[in-house]
Amino acid sequence: MIAGAGAPAPGKPQRSGSAALLLALAGVLVGAAIALSLVASEKAQPLIMGLLALLAVVGVFALFAGAVGIIEFAGKTSRNDLTKSVVDSAAEGMIVVEGDGRIAYANDAYLRFAGARTADAALTAERLFTGSADVSEAIYRLAQAARDGKSASEEIRLSPPLGALDGVAWYRVRVRPVDRPSGRRATLWTIADVTRERERQENVFQELQHAIDYLDHAPAGFLSIDAAGDVIYMNATLAGWLDYDLAQFGSGGLKLSDLVPGDGAALLSGVMGGAGEVRTEIHDLDLRRRGGQSLPVRLFHSVAYAYDGTPGPSRTLALNRSAGEDVAEGQRAAEVRFARFFNNTPLAIATIDRHGRIARTNGPFAKLFGSAFKGHDGSTARSMLAVVGERDREQLTAAIASAAAGRGDIAPIDLALAGEGTRSARFFVTTVENEAEDGEAAIVYALDTTEQRALEAQFAQAQKMQAVGELAGGVAHDFNNVLQGIMGYADLLLVNHRPTDPSFQDIMQIKQNANRAAGLVRQLLAFSRRQTLRPQVMHFGEVLSDLGMLLKRLLGERVELDVRHGRDLWPVRADLTQFEQVVVNLAVNARDAMPDGGRLSIRTSNVHATEPVTAGEQVMPAADYVLIEIQDSGTGIPQEIIDKIFQPFFTTKEVGKGTGLGLSMVYGFVKQSGGYIFCDSVVDRGTTFRIYLPRHSGEEHADDLPAAKPEKAPVPGAKPKPTADLTGHGVVLLVEDEEAVRAFGARALAQRGYTVLEAASGVEALQVFDEQGGKIDLVVSDVVMPEMDGPSLLRELRKRDGKAKVIFVSGYAEEAFSKNLPDGEEFSFLPKPFTLKQLIEAVKTALG
Repeated sequence: MIAGAGAPAPGKPQRSGSAALLLALAGVLVGAAIALSLVASEKAQPLIMGLLALLAVVGVFALFAGAVGIIEFAGKTSRNDLTKSVVDSAAEGMIVVEGDGRIAYANDAYLRFAGARTADAALTAERLFTGSADVSEAIYRLAQAARDGKSASEEIRLSPPLGALDGVAWYRVRVRPVDRPSGRRATLWTIADVTRERERQENVFQELQHAIDYLDHAPAGFLSIDAAGDVIYMNATLAGWLDYDLAQFGSGGLKLSDLVPGDGAALLSGVMGGAGEVRTEIHDLDLRRRGGQSLPVRLFHSVAYAYDGTPGPSRTLALNRSAGEDVAEGQRAAEVRFARFFNNTPLAIATIDRHGRIARTNGPFAKLFGSAFKGHDGSTARSMLAVVGERDREQLTAAIASAAAGRGDIAPIDLALAGEGTRSARFFVTTVENEAEDGEAAIVYALDTTEQRALEAQFAQAQKMQAVGELAGGVAHDFNNVLQGIMGYADLLLVNHRPTDPSFQDIMQIKQNANRAAGLVRQLLAFSRRQTLRPQVMHFGEVLSDLGMLLKRLLGERVELDVRHGRDLWPVRADLTQFEQVVVNLAVNARDAMPDGGRLSIRTSNVHATEPVTAGEQVMPAADYVLIEIQDSGTGIPQEIIDKIFQPFFTTKEVGKGTGLGLSMVYGFVKQSGGYIFCDSVVDRGTTFRIYLPRHSGEEHADDLPAAKPEKAPVPGAKPKPTADLTGHGVVLLVEDEEAVRAFGARALAQRGYTVLEAASGVEALQVFDEQGGKIDLVVSDVVMPEMDGPSLLRELRKRDGKAKVIFVSGYAEEAFSKNLPDGEEFSFLPKPFTLKQLIEAVKTALG
């Protein structure tokens, strides 16, 4: 609080000083000293002591008075006088109100506002401002802030003003708490007349409104676009041309792509300039009206760049080029047609000088190559050479030089584009007959061939895989016949040899190696998608849970296994045994890629049809899939060989440590099951295999049964199961073009009590059938035979009203030939190579 400034506080006496009294006091003291010097020392001694005592009392009183504030010294008084002068001369009215509502201080400006001469006669601010409800609400908010010890400010419109009978004035009223040495609460109110300031603001606002009105109704369109492509302003003229409601536009907002169709948006957003530069370009484009119609315009598009190279909002002027808007109608129409051709063509077009610098471009060019002009440091390079990779720039430079020299027979060139990825384009460079004044020496046309190249690569890869698959399938089929003879005769030998015979173990070795070879053949058939599958409805979560212990044993202690299942996984329909083999193969490969240990993660999830799935350049058809991801932290696969990993017999392992058929089997199973498999790998970081199998949404089929499990070893001490009776009777027609396989089958069936008739082909089988008068109980036929295959044989038998049951035998999958059979035809299937026991069981089951 300021002491002694402005109007005096009520009940507080004024203090004043006088130089005359000070001189009189000094004279009295000097006179007393002289008088005492004239008196005898004996008589003066008491007087001197009394005078000293009086001065001591006065001194002690002065000290106490100064301590309690009764007496103020010159320094403090001078400071208060300066504060008083500053506060009293302030243009703002100031008043200090005690906590009990008493005015402790009011400066001269406040007294003028209040129309009072002293603080005692002045009203507080709460009582001074009265009037409308708005005024009362503002004063109430200020008073509430004062009671809470907070600062607040309000601008109040008062009519009539303070101290006047009419008119309007604006006042800015503030409150803030004031700290006092005594600790008592006080509030400082300040009042400032801001009428002229508000009038200036209103004048500026009115001028701005006039400017906006002029701009809105100008005969040209105007809009502003920020760097993100948002339209942040559009005048009423352009909004009327495009049939947009400005009120709706302001609330919802528009994008540049909403107004400029095709590649024109890339042309406008692709404007490039240097730091601190203002770049202006002229474009003839079509804008899109709200109803979808086109509006031809000429745009003067200006963009200012900050000193750090950041583009600011554009200033874009639009001139209407519609019919009837231009005096030179013919020229206008021709320019509009050319602009539409130029910017809507699928070719990227640019004009360049003899050094490759770009002068003009169309929309597709800006869209295709816009990012190539941006340097790593934010700089821009308007050179055609910047759009292609460094390796191919020499070819483009030669083509540009040929065009600048006037040659007209420049062949198109396919070049890789600059930047990340494997983008490419075909360039056509043509010469300009007469070099323009601005230096244009050639025209460059470019067509994006990235997708075409990717499709060509995919087609070539698919053809290669198909050719390898057909070769592998053919080899597997022929090899199956060889193995069938080996395994069949080995079984016949084992029937006639006891385990104690010296040759029994030799025969067992032959059979075991034949079984091993049969496993390799099955993998080849899996790759060629001709393996025999027994699909069933299953859930990934249950299968992986069952495989958990096996996978942990296969991976060992140094590899951590992390299995995470997605929620509510959909079912799939696939061969359970083959799927388990797929997971095991991938897990073993991952283990081998982590010789020092690591982490193998298996994750499952649902992929909805609304989620587009892409892998490189490949796009999967939209459908519901169930995804299984198998990811390791191993050594990874180099990019130069990643396209070969699914090929049969391709392996990077040492000789004797792998056949190269594991991943080919995985690939074949996934494809044959209607799914997709992709591989992503980074050297020294790991590999991820993603398998997508289609969701099964139908009911379970009758054949959706678990695949047959290998027979378990007999438990010691358990009773042996009784041997099944495999003998039978009936007439069996055995049709097989391989003599060794046919002889084995005939001998095996004859030994079990069946009457066997043999045929080396389908034609011969029909002859035997006719000779027997159709009295044949069962036909066991190969599928692939010369002259007549198995399905054709069955159709001919049914024409003869044959009721014999049929077992087809083949090294290919059942699906490979079942589609060639009549609808509803029932038959059994026995895949090659089969054992003696499997043949006898199949025949006895078929005959019932």
